[in-house]
Amino acid sequence: MLSPRTATSGLELQSPEEPAKLQTPARGTRKASSGDAPSSHPSEDARPGLGSLRRAFSRTSQQASGQGPEEDRSLFQRGSRFLFRSLRRSRDDGATTDQSQAAAVPGVARGPEVPSRIVDGGSQRSSTGVGSEKLESETEGKSVADLITERQLLAAFEQLRQLEMRLVAEKASHTFAQDPTGFARRAMDVCLHYDGLAAEIRAIVRETLGPARVDAAALGEVARAVRAEEAAHPAPPADGDFLLAPRRWRQHWEDAVRGSAQERVRAAAAGAPGPEGAAGLARLLAQLGGAVRSDLHRVRQEVQPAYSAAGFPAWEAYLRAFHGAVAQRLQELAQDARGCEQLYVLLDWAANVYGSPDFLGTPDLTLSTEPLPPLLAPAVWARLESDYISFLETKIMSCFDSILQLEQSRWAGAEAPDMLQGLYHTPLSIDVHMLVAEHVKAAGAISAELEATTLRICTRALGLFLPRFEKAFLESKAVSEPHLGANINACEELRTSLLARFPGTFEELEKPLVAATCTFQKRLLQGLQDDVQPLFRVLCTKAWLTHDVLQPLMNKVVTFAHHLEHVAPLRAQETLQEVHRYVVREYLAQVLRPRERFRGEERMTSSQKMGLDAQAIGDTFQGLGSKATWLDQAIPCVADILGETYKDDIQRHLETLIGSYPDIRRDHVLAILALRRLGRRRNQRLLQHAQSLLRAAGKAGGSGGSGAAGGHVLFEEIEVPASVDLLITCI
Repeated sequence: MLSPRTATSGLELQSPEEPAKLQTPARGTRKASSGDAPSSHPSEDARPGLGSLRRAFSRTSQQASGQGPEEDRSLFQRGSRFLFRSLRRSRDDGATTDQSQAAAVPGVARGPEVPSRIVDGGSQRSSTGVGSEKLESETEGKSVADLITERQLLAAFEQLRQLEMRLVAEKASHTFAQDPTGFARRAMDVCLHYDGLAAEIRAIVRETLGPARVDAAALGEVARAVRAEEAAHPAPPADGDFLLAPRRWRQHWEDAVRGSAQERVRAAAAGAPGPEGAAGLARLLAQLGGAVRSDLHRVRQEVQPAYSAAGFPAWEAYLRAFHGAVAQRLQELAQDARGCEQLYVLLDWAANVYGSPDFLGTPDLTLSTEPLPPLLAPAVWARLESDYISFLETKIMSCFDSILQLEQSRWAGAEAPDMLQGLYHTPLSIDVHMLVAEHVKAAGAISAELEATTLRICTRALGLFLPRFEKAFLESKAVSEPHLGANINACEELRTSLLARFPGTFEELEKPLVAATCTFQKRLLQGLQDDVQPLFRVLCTKAWLTHDVLQPLMNKVVTFAHHLEHVAPLRAQETLQEVHRYVVREYLAQVLRPRERFRGEERMTSSQKMGLDAQAIGDTFQGLGSKATWLDQAIPCVADILGETYKDDIQRHLETLIGSYPDIRRDHVLAILALRRLGRRRNQRLLQHAQSLLRAAGKAGGSGGSGAAGGHVLFEEIEVPASVDLLITCI
């Protein structure tokens, strides 16, 4: 049922043979109003403002003025409003005049009392009498105003078109040569009714998506009326006659559709997110999406069929209208978005919710039926991404700060690290993985460019975090084998998994992660070295010859190696080999700078003792899984030189030693020969031969890379102080 409207009497056009008089329009609604009393108007000359009216429209009869269609249309728009106000004032001023005066005026006929739409959102429309040429329907004698009110738009247009053509013909026959005001009055009467039709079209469009059921008949009338008007006025007339100018109802209809969409969108997403921030914004956008989805479904199922019957493309117009309204509302929300979360909610909704093919819920109904402009202008989108990236950098740095604080709280609480699949475990690796994966995945859902930028932010932040984490841990009281092992495992997990998951992005973290791992490994070894270093001091002493002083040292090594069982295998093997190298190196250091010198039988006993110790060391590390078998020849070679009874074979032992350990230096050979106490000539001969071997090894190392075989370093780190015995050996 149509809503009540303010009504005026139907406008009637006077015959050119009859005097032009205005009848009193009656007020009311669709239901007759009993409160309006009839009234009459004073004569034309007595109406206030009629002289101004006559002057305003006297130019309309002068077609030679050279006005173009746009100027005529502007004149019509200004003139119609002026005429309406003038008629309204005339009606109000004459409200007390007796109605019989109007009846006494020849040629004035009282039109039926009908409601009419408000023109341009302004006041009620008035009408003029037209004598015998009343604007009435041939069927049932209805006026144009009645037809408009009853939404018989096509019938109303056809009557207006007939009157328009008749008026144009009369103008061409110079009927109004002596009465330009009469022509203007009748022309404005037609224009006012055209305005009324346009207003009714807008009203029907505004009501289409309202709570009431879609009026398919009214929509069909709109489509047929628009198409009929376009056929009647295909182009502006050459002479600039505003009567025949196109009314552009299709444009009015599209404007009304856009206005309706904007009202619906604004009502669905009214207000601001409020104190809830991102959650409130997400809820607001969800309401917006639901409302748009519901309205477009209704358009496709109910509105489009009604227009399609008249060959009117309603779906495309509504789609563009809602798209534009959503874009406008989203840009308004973007201006007030604050913080990383709100910015992401906007970007995600635009890219993944609204931009999804499933936004409208059915596979045959999508937003991509035609090329729509971007939901957000490129400049707005770029600004949102830039703001999001700025907030994201701060947020990720803050997240790494929180991770460090959590680790420090565990260190302060003296909490032992957990075990995960037999390895020491700290949440550090999981926290970093989740942080990176969460933000990268979220950014990737919006655009590949934003994903790449987020990866760079995470890489840079992690690179800054690692030295801070390393320093904070080493300064804490939680430094122990389990915690060091857990941190080594965490760095190894980050290095392998991040590089595997994001190839080509985290390669720059390879060095800082390896550096952090090496730092923790060195600190782990430092603890063992500090623990066992005093035990090396009893080697090569008188007590060493008769007691097993090596066993306590190896016991500590075995205990330490048990911790390595809970470290990542690759890093555990590296650390174990380093422990193996350290033990052999420190043993040889004690041999080459002994606190006591052995002669005769004691020297032979020390050689045998060194062989036994070398066997114990090799067996122990082999049992622990060390793959540093290259260390097994060092101690036995020195022991063989010390205990060799056939002096000519000493050269062979030196060759074996130098060939196995090219990093040995001349000082080391001197120290070994000093322990053996050979004659001067033999020492010189052996030293010269050793130097030639060392030079050859140096040349081979210079052409092949490292001076040590396979990059192995043992003697290079053993310091041999100068002594009188060495000088004597050299002489």
